[in-house]
Amino acid sequence: MTPAQRWIQTRSLHHGAYPPGRLAAERDSTISVCVPARNCASTITAIVESLVALKGAGVIDQVVVMDGASSDGTGDLAAAAGAEVHSDDDLLPDQGPVLGKGDAMWRSLTVLDGDVICFVDGDTTGFSDRFVCGLAGPLVCEKGIDFVKATFRRPFTVGDINVPDGGGRVSQLCARPLLAIFYPELAGIGQPLSGEIAARRDFLESIPFSTGYAVEIAMLIDTYRKIGLNRIAQVDFDERINVHQTLDALVPMAYAVLQVVTERLEREGRLVGVEPGDLLMGTTGGLTAHAIDLVERPPLATLNVKPL
Repeated sequence: MTPAQRWIQTRSLHHGAYPPGRLAAERDSTISVCVPARNCASTITAIVESLVALKGAGVIDQVVVMDGASSDGTGDLAAAAGAEVHSDDDLLPDQGPVLGKGDAMWRSLTVLDGDVICFVDGDTTGFSDRFVCGLAGPLVCEKGIDFVKATFRRPFTVGDINVPDGGGRVSQLCARPLLAIFYPELAGIGQPLSGEIAARRDFLESIPFSTGYAVEIAMLIDTYRKIGLNRIAQVDFDERINVHQTLDALVPMAYAVLQVVTERLEREGRLVGVEPGDLLMGTTGGLTAHAIDLVERPPLATLNVKPL
């Protein structure tokens, strides 16, 4: 039996084991939930309302929405629904401009005050208690777990066509094969690029955060290298539905994933001579260069930043 197979038997869990009442009764840690969001007006209200209800029931303690310069009123809608809203640009301005989702997550640690931090995406349709309770549950109800990822079925729907497991194309075609080849111990991670992540605050402050699309897989590899496989768990949420991106939009995501994995392989001495650069995409008129900002923010603990 491989390490990945053994891990699945002990560390692959289901959200049903962690109903809200159990967390409220058993937890002795404070829990903050962060929703990085940009132009999520169609989904953010329902998400925040669900989180605020959990706060009222004593399951969590803080609900924060990080608004990434939305042009559709996402921040105002989140505030009206009861969230604490912060603009990405207002936090750690001395660190330069905000470079996407990973950067927003890193900066959010300055306003999140829980012992346990949960990140959930702001574009999820059909959001429910299972997302937060499933993420936080293993951290507050089990022993020996410091980092939790979500796994789920992600359907792909176009018009009347529905493929039950056809979503998450970059994850299935890029991230998972890369892990299977270079980090086979992580082959059991069903959704390595999922934005649903929970960890203990002190741990998140001790690791770097890649910016942009690379944050989830970089965080997963760095976590594995820092604390080992057995302190990582994944929780099955059954299904997650969100808006699908076009193939052209997915290419930069896949490029960022590939680049951040090769960077880590180079640091480990397993790959030499990789030079990051702009992504060149062929068009009918030739080649178009797309800049991919793969900046890595240092562990927050090294900056001696005091929470706001």
